[in-house]
Amino acid sequence: MPRAIWSGSISFGLVNVPVRMYSAIDEQDVRFHLLHEKDDSRIGYEKICKEEGKPVPDDEIVKGYEVSEGEYVYVTDEDLEAAAGETYRTIDIQDFVDVDEVDPIYFERSSYLGPAKGGEKTYALLVQAMEHSGLVGIATYVMRDKQQLGCLRIRDGLLVLEKMFFADEIRPTDEIAPRKAKVGKQELAMALDLIDRFRGPFEPEKYEDTYRTALLRVIERKRKGKEVHVEPQAEREAPADLLEALRASVAAHSRNGKRARRGNGSLADLSKTELEKRARKARIEGRSSMTKDELVEALEAV
Repeated sequence: MPRAIWSGSISFGLVNVPVRMYSAIDEQDVRFHLLHEKDDSRIGYEKICKEEGKPVPDDEIVKGYEVSEGEYVYVTDEDLEAAAGETYRTIDIQDFVDVDEVDPIYFERSSYLGPAKGGEKTYALLVQAMEHSGLVGIATYVMRDKQQLGCLRIRDGLLVLEKMFFADEIRPTDEIAPRKAKVGKQELAMALDLIDRFRGPFEPEKYEDTYRTALLRVIERKRKGKEVHVEPQAEREAPADLLEALRASVAAHSRNGKRARRGNGSLADLSKTELEKRARKARIEGRSSMTKDELVEALEAV
């Protein structure tokens, strides 16, 4: 059983759903330690008092807010809890919206929300109500000394909280967006054809972290005392003839194994994500717990 990182409740209207939060992500990064090369001792970091030039123990470190130059007000955990008031342990749903209206740029990190002891019934009620509505909840909550914005959605019959950025945290694109450039009809048609040849269902399990695998192989070679050689990489430049590059790309990617652009097509050819989306629009009950074959069967029966 994973360890909960937060506990509280979800609030909408006068209904409270006691929940526990669990990390939904298990990052598989290759982690390095900083070492002193001559003796392999680890490099540590100390919290140093700038006035005394000496390390400070954790029990002597406090949070301080600078109200004017050199003047601070100490802030305790109790002060932070008092500022949050009733929302300190509450995920407060503000609105229910269509998920298609939420730009993915706002999503930051996913967490699972499981029912707390005694809250199974209200938890199940919220899950089923959200499944029937096909909507997601936009909520606010306080965590790590900051007001947070979140999106509550259903995945595999479980509540998932997507931590979100606030609107003023998203940088404008005015200075980054490309200047207008004229695109020929033939170039656009070739580009659409090339995209079509790459088209297929989203299958997350087919994508792997190949860099991590290669890096671990390098580490293993070095552990065995073998040399590692770096092959020079030619710098890639924009093609001199865009249309010719498109033609060559289309020719290199035949339709074998790739789906052509389809209309309604067979339901069995759709990805599970697309099937779930259609099932939501058709208001099919229990769709989040169905297998792909069960979704196809339910949609065909509509």
